[in-house]
Amino acid sequence: MSAGERSGDQLGAAVAAALRRRVPDVEIDGIGGSAMRSAGVRLLHDLTGLSVVGLVEALAALPRHVRLLRAARDRFRARSYDLVLPIDYPGFNLQLAGTARRGGCPVLYYVAPQLWAWGAWRAPRLRASVTRLAAVLPFERQFFEPLGIPTDFVGHPLLDAAAGPMRLDARRALGVDDDRPVLGLFPGSRAHERRRLWPVMRGAALRLRQDHPTLTLAVAAPELRTPELEALGFVFSPDAPCVVRAADAGICKSGSTTLEAALAGMPMAIVYRTHAVTAAVARRVLQVPHVGLVNLVAGRSVVPELLQDRLSVPLLAATVSPLLARDSAEARAQRAAFGDLRAALGTPGASARVADLALDLAA
Repeated sequence: MSAGERSGDQLGAAVAAALRRRVPDVEIDGIGGSAMRSAGVRLLHDLTGLSVVGLVEALAALPRHVRLLRAARDRFRARSYDLVLPIDYPGFNLQLAGTARRGGCPVLYYVAPQLWAWGAWRAPRLRASVTRLAAVLPFERQFFEPLGIPTDFVGHPLLDAAAGPMRLDARRALGVDDDRPVLGLFPGSRAHERRRLWPVMRGAALRLRQDHPTLTLAVAAPELRTPELEALGFVFSPDAPCVVRAADAGICKSGSTTLEAALAGMPMAIVYRTHAVTAAVARRVLQVPHVGLVNLVAGRSVVPELLQDRLSVPLLAATVSPLLARDSAEARAQRAAFGDLRAALGTPGASARVADLALDLAA
């Protein structure tokens, strides 16, 4: 089992737990983090520092990736595995999958690589590298199956997550009065992403405070806590679901947090900025009209996206300001669309379905 970042570590832990419920003596080796270790996975390598997004960023991480792939190849040669289960993180895991398949081991890839967005030309490589895909987005089976890649839609794992605290409990956990408006800020878990996004998020939040003096600014990134920011009214929490439940509106880095926020009914703006070279390449290869998962699943623009040069303090503040009013037309339109989104994401039980697929392939 191989996870390259924190979200994959959580997914891997859930699948490992589901496997153990079915086969208590199953042995699982892996690349992962604390969640997978707690679920009984014997970690061969820790994922800390592995996660990157973008062409330039990936080049910097290449030496470590090469070392891990060599170690994995040696493990495949030294021990016969019944199944390899890569989770997301295609820059590394597609290479790992190919190594496993060349060694004759079946591969179940969980969270399909986003070839529909940027790399349909890589389909032959994916087809040669995996035995089966476990897809979490509803349109992915229709994309991959015609390319000769067996695919199961297992539903989105966010539907398996606990509902999280209710609004009042979440606000108490953050130390926020119920009658104060709350803006949730979600700059992401990767340090290089926070470096690019946080200054604009922070500036827009402070500008919104000028128009909404009682506004609490809740940040789902405790690493950014400083006494100066706390003095300005920022509160920090490691618990993103708690911030989602407490917030009236949010600013979210593009990623799975946007789906989590939509499922909780939190209106938002989606933001992203990457290295200029990575962005230039992306503009040439992207094959979808949206970046945010909420908009991709909905098939239309539900949530505003502010990307690259469009991401500025004035425009971000102006975009988010009407969302803080629960009865605004902008907030109502987003919440109405979020109801359809939940139905499109399938039904709870993704981890159990992946575990069943894994056992079928390993038999």
